[in-house]
This record gives sequence, C-alpha cells and structure tokens, in this order.
Amino acid sequence: MLRLQNIQTYYGNIQALKDVTIDIEEGEIVTLIGANGAGKTTTLMSISGITPPRRGEIFFRGSPIHQMKPEAIVKLGICQVPEGRRIFPDMSVVENLEMGAFLRNDKANIKSDLEMVFDLFPILEQRRTQSGGTLSGGEQQMLAISRALMARPRLLLLDEPSLGLAPLIIQQIFEIIKKINQESGTTIFLVEQNANQALKLANRGYVMENGRITLVDDASALLENDDVRKAYLGL
Repeated sequence: MLRLQNIQTYYGNIQALKDVTIDIEEGEIVTLIGANGAGKTTTLMSISGITPPRRGEIFFRGSPIHQMKPEAIVKLGICQVPEGRRIFPDMSVVENLEMGAFLRNDKANIKSDLEMVFDLFPILEQRRTQSGGTLSGGEQQMLAISRALMARPRLLLLDEPSLGLAPLIIQQIFEIIKKINQESGTTIFLVEQNANQALKLANRGYVMENGRITLVDDASALLENDDVRKAYLGL
C-alpha cells in the first residue's frame, strides 16, 4: 500500500532522514520505534507532505505522492493524527469531528460515520457539545483519532498516541486502534515511544536510529530481540 524508497528529508541544512526505506502492506499495523529525535515524526511528516523529502520517492497504492500537497494526500486516503493531538480547542466535539469530514460532501455517510466514532468512543457522544479544550488528555486523543476517521482514511498515521496518558487510558487507546484495524480494515502506521505496547499491537516493526532504519522484522521477533529489549523495552 505504501512504499518509502531511499527518503532523505532535511530541515534547512540538517538531514533528518537518511535513505529511509519502509514498506507497508494493505491491512497491516506497522510500527516505527526509536528514541526521541530519531526521525520518527519526520517520517510521518514526509508521508503527509508537510515536510516533503528532498530526495527519494514515496508511493501510495503504486502512485507517487512525494511531490503532492498535503490536502491532495488527504484526498487520496492518508490521514495523520499528530503528536500532541492538536484538536481545535474552542470548537465543540461535534465541530471537531465535522472538520475531519471537511473534504467530503456525502452527508448521509458523514452522519453514519459520526455514529460510528461515537460507538468507538462513547465518552465523546456524552461530550458532543463540550469544547475540545475542556476534555481530558485521553478524551482529546480519542477526539483526534476520531477526527481523522471522519475522513475515511485508507491509511491512518498515528504519532505517539500514548504520549502523556495514564496507563489505563493507554490500554484503552491501543485496544481501539486494534479494533479500527480489524473491523474497518484500515491500514495503520504507528509511531510510538512505548515500544512494548506498539510491538504487541503491530504485525511488523521498524527501528529507527539517527534518521536511519537499523532493523526491520515481525513485531513478535523484535519483542524477543536482545538489542531491542535492552534499548527500548528496559529489559
């Protein structure tokens, strides 16, 4: 479904990604783990067109997207849930969700998708008229994921969904991510510092260090890899 081929992305003269190659098959959950500053978020920004690569190519369902604008990439079916959630704090829950469907005009399906996200996250239905900024951190993360789902993505990019959340909420968020993948078939590319949870959830994983992919394997194998266990799992 998605292929990054020898991606090099820069911030000015600083090279953040160094010949990054990643493949994601349709229906998979793939995770990218690594330390802070490794280049994980930049990888997602490169896919989304927010920080386009200077060299290399990105293909989505066989077509090149590395020179496309972010809004065109969203129209193709790629949606990113950014680190730190970044909801619209002064808008209500429903208004935030409607913004996720901004590029759509199929009103009947938008209404059914709204009910779908309320089924996934019942607390959001209870908070539907509440301003996004008054929600708890966990509720804001649920809203950010739901807003992306309102665009009906084929590929969902998740950037640190567990960041700053309590363990019980983290478990709930990861269970919902798995449910989204299993029930809708949405392909998920998950960037996550909580390597243990991410690898338990994913089919396959990539390890990134200093802007390079240093390891790729089935997620279950990475969980048993001694280097991964020492560096990222605290074992």
